[in-house]
Amino acid sequence: MEKKIILTALLLGTIAIILGAFGAHGLKKVLTVDQLNTFEVGVRYQIYHALFLLFLANSSILTLKEKGVIFYLVIIGITLFSGSIYVLATLALTTIKTKLIGPLTPIGGLLLIVSWMYMFYCVFAKK
Repeated sequence: MEKKIILTALLLGTIAIILGAFGAHGLKKVLTVDQLNTFEVGVRYQIYHALFLLFLANSSILTLKEKGVIFYLVIIGITLFSGSIYVLATLALTTIKTKLIGPLTPIGGLLLIVSWMYMFYCVFAKK
């Protein structure tokens, strides 16, 4: 499980860096400042959670089952949160309907919060 978490964290980090560079250079000419700032929020939270996953993988206080729960909460959360932000920020370039995408952002954010809270609970409950 630790190897899977580390590899996923490294992949998420790599993708975030690529998207950050793409946003700063490739999208700068076609998006507004507000849209670029929104896009950057998605990148920032993706990086934060890639680092969180690296920490999770190297934590010896948690069981494999606890790591698995946190891992899937983060993966689904970052996909919904950052993924929906990327889509919403680039709507001017796509034909995606926002009614389907908009509600995914807070759901993803909630899953990210739950992942941190669950990790807190798991550590706190250890004797």
